[in-house]
Amino acid sequence: MPDIASILQLAIGPVILISGVGLLLLTMTNRFGRVIDRSRALAAGLESSSEAKRSSMLAQLRILARRARVLRAAIALASTSALLAAVLVITLFFTAWVRCDASVVIAVVFTLCLLSLIASLLLFIRDINASLKALWLEMPPGLDRRD
Repeated sequence: MPDIASILQLAIGPVILISGVGLLLLTMTNRFGRVIDRSRALAAGLESSSEAKRSSMLAQLRILARRARVLRAAIALASTSALLAAVLVITLFFTAWVRCDASVVIAVVFTLCLLSLIASLLLFIRDINASLKALWLEMPPGLDRRD
């Protein structure tokens, strides 16, 4: 029993990582849903809009399409990070249980997990910047965008 307790203590770190990535995934999927909803609303109003408004709406739709692709990639990378963290927990538990050295495998899986998380967060930042561009398209001309 003491061996199992120490093994479980060893696996706690990656489990906390899974929880944190889960919260990031919740945020990203909520943003993704808002992008989809906004795209549908703009597409529905496209036919009844004036020509001047139509070009602005098309520009916004292009930005939204890019944002959807970026968020999809960010969600996939964050999910990969969570999956690698789960593999890490299993690897830590299994190698401690059978008492074998898998430090290289553990280091590689952990590194891949964090690299995937970093890439996901960079894409998330890219989405935030793209959403600001779409907001600027909706602002009336002459409004200072630096405020």
